[in-house]
Amino acid sequence: QAQLVESGGGLVQAGGSLRLSCAASGRTFNGYVMGWFRQAPGKERDFVGAAKSGGTTYYADSVKGRFTISRDNAKNTVYLQMNSLKPEDTAVYYCAAAGTYYLRISDGSGYDYWGQGTQVTVSS
Repeated sequence: QAQLVESGGGLVQAGGSLRLSCAASGRTFNGYVMGWFRQAPGKERDFVGAAKSGGTTYYADSVKGRFTISRDNAKNTVYLQMNSLKPEDTAVYYCAAAGTYYLRISDGSGYDYWGQGTQVTVSS
């Protein structure tokens, strides 16, 4: 059974960094679009960024220049490097996978697989 498992969340001070990992198992996701989303308490799930299989990346304006997505296809793992963290980045972060030709990158409804989420808390 295909599964995505996030790790690396935690508590960090504003201005700090964290790297989230999303390890895939049960099948290879190398050809998939891999996305990161987040949901803060009482808010809707938001798109953070995504990486296509060829390496093209997309980011929400709120994280552009601070967050970076990378893929290690050999390890079937996707990373989200988060720098210059702000209190408003506090949320549960989810990774997700969508088919290779999925076009609505920022629309989570089209992603087929989701991880369980990892909490990121940024203190001021």
